[in-house]
Amino acid sequence: MTSSVLTVSYIGASALFILSLGGLSNQENATKGNLYGIIGMLLAIVATMLGLGAGITEYGTLAAVIVPGAIIGAIVAANVAMTSMPELVAILHSFVGAAAVLVGVANYLQPNQSLIGVEATIHEIEIFIGVFIGAVTFTGSIVAFGKLRGIISGKPLLLPGRHLINLSIIGASVGLGTTFIGAEDYTGLQPLLIMTAIAGVLGFNLVMGIGGADMPVVVSMLNSYSGWAAAAAGFMLSNDLLIVTGALVGSSGAILSYIMCKAMNRSFISVILGGFGTGSGTVSAATEMVGEVISTTVDDTVELLRDAKHVIIVPGYGMAVAQAQHSLSEVTKILREKGVQVRFGIHPVAGRLPGHMNVLLAEANVPYDIVLEMEEINEDFPETDAVLVIGANDTVNPAAMEDPNSAIAGMPVLEVWKSKKVIVMKRSMASGYAGVENPLFYKENSRMLFGDAKKNVDAILNQLRLPA
Repeated sequence: MTSSVLTVSYIGASALFILSLGGLSNQENATKGNLYGIIGMLLAIVATMLGLGAGITEYGTLAAVIVPGAIIGAIVAANVAMTSMPELVAILHSFVGAAAVLVGVANYLQPNQSLIGVEATIHEIEIFIGVFIGAVTFTGSIVAFGKLRGIISGKPLLLPGRHLINLSIIGASVGLGTTFIGAEDYTGLQPLLIMTAIAGVLGFNLVMGIGGADMPVVVSMLNSYSGWAAAAAGFMLSNDLLIVTGALVGSSGAILSYIMCKAMNRSFISVILGGFGTGSGTVSAATEMVGEVISTTVDDTVELLRDAKHVIIVPGYGMAVAQAQHSLSEVTKILREKGVQVRFGIHPVAGRLPGHMNVLLAEANVPYDIVLEMEEINEDFPETDAVLVIGANDTVNPAAMEDPNSAIAGMPVLEVWKSKKVIVMKRSMASGYAGVENPLFYKENSRMLFGDAKKNVDAILNQLRLPA
């Protein structure tokens, strides 16, 4: 393949990746966006393989690596439950980080002899930065996987002087970088490996210091890191497409993290430094539980829904765990046929992955036009007859607005308690992922429907199908 054909192929793949991102930004076009991404990646792989040059003959070895990897990836993606998707995304980010580290070390051990002087220095800087980003991404993603999987506690690890430790690691990495650059006869390998180890500690420390309720932002942030790691690998390999693709992923992940931080009233800089989610998770005197918890039944819930004119459903991670979205979609369909206005309110960090609830509802064929974001629906709660909260906790917690000492203080939440009646579906009175108790359960207009969300929604559905 000539250089010009390879360049055109890379431009085409880049355009397809951009179209993919555009498609994925909208639920209606998400399938088309995925298709663009698949075609773009296929074009990129084929063009790269054919453009490797006449000296490359081991295509069998290359195929022996690519084919099993593609098969394994397809099997894993096809079989993973939606509740486990956040963990899968996190662990895949760690692979990108590990790849950047390995590419950087290999690139250093097999230097490009044509590079001399300033060009060689720039290339060494590329290697060092690429390995640094890759190491941070690798360990940070492993910790995120552990937190999402429940292997590691979701509570933030507040090491004494952790910010000083992080700054010391960055300073030490800069010092090691000055030793690495210009080192002769592979003597730079030792500072490179030392930097890799302490950068891994940095990634561990950054993510361990972030609380569980903020994990959707962490996943988005690590997605950005993995993109920059890929871009750094592109610079090391002088591969323009990898640079462009990595920059697209890195910038889009950073923009998404910023949007989510803004929606949560968090500082974007604090996200990068691992400095938020550090609350104690306790309830201060300002939000001591007042009132009593009143439980309700499926019969009473059905009666409330039948009498209501306006209903808002707020899903959370509990709905994902129970896989209640399909039955919920049928409930929505029946209520709408009866003339009830039914809409869904989605918090930006509902679930444990950006867009988690939107994907589940789309999977259950809930119409896109009745699935609204928090800022679109929050003002409508006072005019709402009934709100069904299914498995959500931190995203509907009044303490975020009422208690400045709460671990989630300042985070915008869905103000469901302003509606006429709230039905909260939960298995128990346990606190949410942030470890913060919820005063909502004690409000006069709140009722608790305890039990498995899927069983309760199925029971509601069966009763709604019966003649009134």
